[in-house]
Amino acid sequence: MSASLFGSSTAHAQSPVFRHGIASGDPLPSGVIIWTRVTQSEDALPGSGAGGPVAVRWEVAADDSFASIAASGTHTATADSDHTVKIDVSGLAAGREYCYRFTALGQTSAVGRTHTAPDPSATPDRLRLGVVSCANWEAGYFSAYRHLAARGDLDAIVHLGDYLYEYQRGEYGGRNGTVRPHEPAHEIVSLADYRIRHAQYKTDPDLADLHTRLPFICTWDDHESADNAWTGGAENHQPDTEGDWQSRRAAALQAYLEWMPVRSGADSRIYRRLRFGTLAELSMLDLRSYRDQQAKSGTGWRQVDNPDRTITGKAQMDWLSAGLESAPVSWKLIGNPVMIAPLVFPPLEPATTKALTELIGIPQSGIPANVDQWDGYTTDRQHLLRTITDGNVSDVVFLTGDIHTSWAADVPVDAAAYPAGQQAGVEFVIPSVSSQSMGDMTKTPPRTASVAAETAIVGVNRHLHYAELDSHGYGVLHVDADQAQMDWFYLTDVADPNSGVRHGISFAVRRGGRLEPRNAPMA
Repeated sequence: MSASLFGSSTAHAQSPVFRHGIASGDPLPSGVIIWTRVTQSEDALPGSGAGGPVAVRWEVAADDSFASIAASGTHTATADSDHTVKIDVSGLAAGREYCYRFTALGQTSAVGRTHTAPDPSATPDRLRLGVVSCANWEAGYFSAYRHLAARGDLDAIVHLGDYLYEYQRGEYGGRNGTVRPHEPAHEIVSLADYRIRHAQYKTDPDLADLHTRLPFICTWDDHESADNAWTGGAENHQPDTEGDWQSRRAAALQAYLEWMPVRSGADSRIYRRLRFGTLAELSMLDLRSYRDQQAKSGTGWRQVDNPDRTITGKAQMDWLSAGLESAPVSWKLIGNPVMIAPLVFPPLEPATTKALTELIGIPQSGIPANVDQWDGYTTDRQHLLRTITDGNVSDVVFLTGDIHTSWAADVPVDAAAYPAGQQAGVEFVIPSVSSQSMGDMTKTPPRTASVAAETAIVGVNRHLHYAELDSHGYGVLHVDADQAQMDWFYLTDVADPNSGVRHGISFAVRRGGRLEPRNAPMA
C-alpha cells in the first residue's frame, strides 16, 4: 500500500471546550483551512446564541511536538458565528504535512493532521481521495468514515453533499426505522436549528476522527437546506408553516459556512477549484443555489428540454467551462452532486424519440428517471458536454453522490448513439454513507429483487457499465499519470456501529479511453 501524504493521526479525546472536534479543508499549495468550535459552558451550547467572546489561539506546526511553528494567531470566537473558529491559514510550504491545534479557556484541542497541495508545477506520482456523500444520522452509523480513517493512504476526503439531513425526528430513518434520533426533534428551519443539527453530526466519533486525520473538500447538495432545493424553494419546504424560503436558505448557508471547513468566495459562493500540481484539478460544483425548479412529471416533461432552464446558473457554467478548457493538468475532476450521465427509459434512436417528443412530450433524450439530476436540465448538460468535446478537453471524470446507489458510466454526448459518437468523460457515482438505498426503501433482502432491476437499467442505458442499488459505503479514487480508478467499498450492516467492509467492484479509465472493469482495488 502506498504511503499516505498525511501519515497517522495523533488524535486524542476532545476536551469539553472542544467537544465538537477539529477539522481542516480545502488545501492549497500555500495554505489550508482549520476549524473548531469552543463551548465555554453548558449555557452556551450550539444554537443558543449565548456566551461572551472567547480568545482562541491556533497553531500550525511541522510536527506534533509543535517545536517548529509554521503559523499561529489568535481568533475571537463570538455568538455571531456560533462560537465556531475558521482560519484560512496562509504562508505554508507546498506539498507538506502539518499538525494543528487550538487552545482556549485553559484547554487544548486534539492535534489534527492536514496537508497543503503540491506546487502547481509539481508532478505528483498519484492522488488518492476518499469519496463520500449522503450521511443520515437517523438511518445508521457512519462506519464508512471509520474505514476511510483506518486506511492511511489517502490525501483528502471529497464530500459531495448531504453531509446532514434536515428532517424531523423519525421522519426519514433507515431500513428498519430510526437508528439514533436527531436533535433538535423537529425539522430544522431556523438558524439555531441548523446550528444544533450541525453540532450533533460533529459529535459522531467516526466523522470526528476522520476530520482530525484528513482535510475535507466539500460541497453541499439539498439536505443541508431542504430536500430537492432550488433557487426559489424546495420540495420539503412549506411557506405557509415554515416561512420564507430565502430566509430559511440563508440560515442554512450561514450555518454551513460556520460549521464546515469550506472556503467561500464573493456572495458566499462555494463552487471553487483546487489543483494538485500538473496531475489533477478538482472543480467542486454547487447545483442547488442557482437552479430552476425541477420539471414535473407527465406533460411537465417538456420542461426538461427548455433551453431557458438551468441547473448551474450562467456564471457557474461559464466558470466551469473556462476552467476545463484551460486546465493545465492531466485529469479534470468534477465534484458533481447529482448524476450527469443519462438515466432514462428508453434512450431511443433519434427518429423514434423525435416522433414521441412531438406527439406526447417525452424529452428528446428519453423519459428521465429523476428530473432532479442533470436529466432534468438537458440544455445545460448538452452545453457542458459540447464544451468538452468541441474544445478537445480530455480525461474528464465526474465524481457524484446524491442517489444512495452506485454507478459507473461513460458520459456520451448522445446516449442513443452509444457506443458510437463522442464521449465527454466518465462518471463514478458512490453510494450513501447511511441514507436509504433502493433496497432499504423496498425492504427486500439485499442482492435479490435489485439485481433484476440493475440488469434491466444497464441493458437499456448502454453507456452505464455498472449499477448497484442496495449497499452503503464509500469510494476511493486513485489518479496517476496513466489512469483514474474508482474502487467501491460496501459496509456489511449500516445499523451496526462496528460494521465491517468489503471491496465491491472497481472501474478505471485510461488517458483518452473509456471505462474498463478492474479485478482488484488499487494497492
